[in-house]
Amino acid sequence: MPDTSAAERPAERATKKEWAGLVLLVLPMLTLSTDLTVLFFAMPTLSADLDTSASQALWIVHVYGFVIAGSLVTMGRLGDRVGPRRLLLSGAAAFAAVSTLAAFSVNAEMLIVARALLGAAGATLMPSLFSLLRTMFRDDTQRRLAIAIMFSAFSVGGAVGPLVGGALLELFWWGSIFLINVPPMALLVLAGTALVPERAERNTAPLDLTSVALSVAGMLAVVYGLQELAAGQETGTGSAWPELGIAAAGGLVLALFVRRQRRIRDPLFDLTLLANRRIAVSLVTLLLVGAGVVGMFYLFTQYLQWVAGLSPLEAGLCTLPYIVVNIAGTMLAAPLAERMRPAVVVALGLTVAALGAVLLAAVTGPGAPLPLLVTAISVVGLGQGAAMALVSDLIISSAPAEQTGSAAAAQEVGGELGTALGIAAGGAVGMLVYRASLDGSMPAGTSEAAASTALSSVHDGVSTADAAGSDGQALLGAVHGAVADGLQVFAAAGAVPIALAALLVTLVLARRARPPQENDATRSGGDQAVDARPERVTGGTS
Repeated sequence: MPDTSAAERPAERATKKEWAGLVLLVLPMLTLSTDLTVLFFAMPTLSADLDTSASQALWIVHVYGFVIAGSLVTMGRLGDRVGPRRLLLSGAAAFAAVSTLAAFSVNAEMLIVARALLGAAGATLMPSLFSLLRTMFRDDTQRRLAIAIMFSAFSVGGAVGPLVGGALLELFWWGSIFLINVPPMALLVLAGTALVPERAERNTAPLDLTSVALSVAGMLAVVYGLQELAAGQETGTGSAWPELGIAAAGGLVLALFVRRQRRIRDPLFDLTLLANRRIAVSLVTLLLVGAGVVGMFYLFTQYLQWVAGLSPLEAGLCTLPYIVVNIAGTMLAAPLAERMRPAVVVALGLTVAALGAVLLAAVTGPGAPLPLLVTAISVVGLGQGAAMALVSDLIISSAPAEQTGSAAAAQEVGGELGTALGIAAGGAVGMLVYRASLDGSMPAGTSEAAASTALSSVHDGVSTADAAGSDGQALLGAVHGAVADGLQVFAAAGAVPIALAALLVTLVLARRARPPQENDATRSGGDQAVDARPERVTGGTS
């Protein structure tokens, strides 16, 4: 009898060593996500100690995410060249060293530079982590479970970040929020070589420095422009055109990046990966879902503080059910994918998320019971969690092995752009609806000056109403109603891209019947026929 082909043999199952390695890889995931939110409670203390300006405070918070977004494509490709484990351990060592530098910063400028360097180090970690999961977990079910665990760790880290920051500030000085990064990264560096295998496949082509510059500049401009647009709409300061111009310029630079990738022999990002429909559809899904869910969640947190009157800590606690249910959806995805095709689970999860958005739009209002609103947003989190874990698996498992780092980087870029677009869209739509609603419900007797101030931003609306004392109750009620209207409108609007993503996955991935041979080929490295130029995969020298 002929030998069974590799595609027909059962995938090798992970051993205790791989699962121990997964526990180790959870550490940088927790650290990265915690570092995104740990500054929330620390900023007042930190700003007072370093005497930061308002602009410097914003850069301290946001430069970390900006640099991560700009560096992902480069770091993903670098991991394919030198090996994801080597890049991961080097990045972890750098992250620990720069965290120490940040902890002992003596002025705002030093801390901003340290946060930017943390972003560059952090960008090495995410693509490497997901690339290594494919190497460590060859079995489909085990790999999906491992990815679900990583996503859950990211959610947990983001949720506990503000709480950890608050607790550390009660006991220590503000620098302690950075020093907590050192032990987990040190443990990863010390034990990583023994527990985490290096990927054998390489893309040895040299990195094109012009492409590196274009990708970094384009992503930085797009993400910065979108986030500043949201911030400007929230505070009512200045025109939106400068931020739109920056984002548009970034889009133009990214278009030049794409054009260059098509023309050079050894691209920084091989666009033929996008010819694989699993990868392409999954990336579009990340963008659409991010635009809908992130914007909705962003406005929900604003509602909790401005309308429900909760403190930042109380508002954070009210988001915990969303986090818990989101993790539950993530962990349910792998066993569900055993009973039905992964694409079907993704489509069902997105459908649940879209229905949750519709429910949130239906129940939102100034007097809506808070538990009902929390339940509605949690339905969104349940569906989104179930879908996104498998979307990640579709991307990672469909790429050729030597390009897994680039595929993982593309996944992270899609997530970053979706997040930035969601925040910008949520901020812009919420503010536009707020102004239109408040202008139409302004209480009689409100002075022109007070009305103009209240219309400029939610913060000014609440401050103006509070300053008026008992006479401002009607204005405060109108402000609350306008904020609720903004959330309601965006929840309804946000359901649309989520539903479109569900429809896209259903039509392109879930409905399409494919022969077993194609399924096997895709599972072992994607649609192999899409690239007729093998030198671009193997990285031949130019």
